[in-house]
Amino acid sequence: MVIEGAGGIAIGAGIAILGGAIGTGIAQAAIGSAIMGVIAEKPEQAGKMIIWIAIPETLVIFGFVIAILLALNVGA
Repeated sequence: MVIEGAGGIAIGAGIAILGGAIGTGIAQAAIGSAIMGVIAEKPEQAGKMIIWIAIPETLVIFGFVIAILLALNVGA
């Protein structure tokens, strides 16, 4: 079964965002708990740890960009 047209594009865009969101959630769960341990022992490291919690957010941004490209039908 092949899904074509606007329905296929909408499903692909949804999968792109969903995959990025799930990946980000898994990554931030592991990173967040580790960061809390570091901050409990060394509070002066809090500024550096913010970068590590922000890095997984790029997965959602990449998924959003792919969804926009699919919605705009770029490359077709």
